[in-house]
Amino acid sequence: MDKRGPWKLHSEAVKFENPWLRLDAFDVTQPDGKPGEYGVVHFKNIAIAILPLFEDGTTVLVGQHRFPHDRYSWEVPEGGGRLDADPLEEARRELAEETGLTAEHWQDMLRMQLSNSVTDENAIGYIATGLSEGEPDPEGTEELRIRRLHFCDALEEAVSGKITDALSVAILLKAHYMASNGLLDPGLSAAMLKRR
Repeated sequence: MDKRGPWKLHSEAVKFENPWLRLDAFDVTQPDGKPGEYGVVHFKNIAIAILPLFEDGTTVLVGQHRFPHDRYSWEVPEGGGRLDADPLEEARRELAEETGLTAEHWQDMLRMQLSNSVTDENAIGYIATGLSEGEPDPEGTEELRIRRLHFCDALEEAVSGKITDALSVAILLKAHYMASNGLLDPGLSAAMLKRR
């Protein structure tokens, strides 16, 4: 009998699968000794998020309708990166695809597990600087709007609940922490933290 921590595993079955995810069901004995079933969503991509930061302290948010919640969402540029690819190259692709931006400098600044009680999805967040503008090229599943705003305004939207995407909230809060504690370029930090 296999175990995962205090859980005893009796069987495993794939209940659903598509190109993006797989739902596995486990017949288990719970930590309290009672029988149970545990479902795990296995993601076939890694979640990638990018916080593009311009020298003037502004950033870019991407707006789109999110099918699962049937609502419009403003987020940092983000998407799925292939598990067998370099995450940084996937981040470069995602940023250009959604915003048309390219960046000279990249900083890996956030590692997260998303909804880790029911999924195995991991996420990586990057800060992108030295930005150049180009034309976005979104996927057919994306109908995007792009909005440039000051970092402090984006942070306020995350703190006030206007931005609800977990990865966007996390990357904005982490960037604020980094700027406030000398972990970013001093000139960039000053521009990010200066309220207009």
